[in-house]
Amino acid sequence: MAHSKNHDYHILPPSIWPFMAAVGAFVMLTGGVHFMKAGSPWMFMIGLILVLYVMWGWWGDTIREGQAGDHTPVVEIGLRYGFILFIMSEVMFFAAWFWSFFKHAMYPMTEGYPAQMGAWPPEGIQTFDPWHLPLINTLILLCSGMAATWAHHALVHEDNRKDLKTGLALAIGLGALFTIFQAYEYSHAAFGLSGNIYGANFFMATGFHGFHVIIGTIFLAVCLARATRGHFTPRHHIGFEAAAWYWHFVDVVWLFLFAAVYIWGG
Repeated sequence: MAHSKNHDYHILPPSIWPFMAAVGAFVMLTGGVHFMKAGSPWMFMIGLILVLYVMWGWWGDTIREGQAGDHTPVVEIGLRYGFILFIMSEVMFFAAWFWSFFKHAMYPMTEGYPAQMGAWPPEGIQTFDPWHLPLINTLILLCSGMAATWAHHALVHEDNRKDLKTGLALAIGLGALFTIFQAYEYSHAAFGLSGNIYGANFFMATGFHGFHVIIGTIFLAVCLARATRGHFTPRHHIGFEAAAWYWHFVDVVWLFLFAAVYIWGG
């Protein structure tokens, strides 16, 4: 037949989402610049809402396509490659903050001119003891990663939906606990974001990681909601697989932060 499908690819119908995503990103960027210059956040908020709406709609369409059987093995390979490239871009994002931290830690310079070698951490900076709350948070995040691995094993190797949901719920709860403890740590910091290079590097690196933890927790929560609705099978679970990859990436970044920023750099 002329219109029969004789390939493994999924030919997408025309979609408004890419155009709306570009418009939302442009409005959010322009609004962010205007917010920093004039102090008005309204344009930024409009762009952010539009971007969030696109995320909700576009990813919802992707989920429905997967449930309809459109995610063939060839399509799943493309989705995996795309997510791997996304994680690689995130690796380079954090590499910038590690680069900045190591540069200033190994070659600390005094303020003013002429600049001379200084001390690290800078004089007057009271750093966190890595073997108290940072160590506890490390164990919490590692246990959360283990729970996500348990959930993945229960689905793929045992088709055990009860353990799948239990593991996801445990991973989500531990991820939320990590965020609470990090907020508590920030509230007791003896230094701020501005005024010194140590605080700027510390809060930018650990703060962006904390933001990724929040995103990953939401990612896992969506997977839990989908699992309760009967989504995911041992053969088709690309959404959950991506969430697990992302969560393990967050774990690895934190291990480097704990070793470099809290232990070595402190």
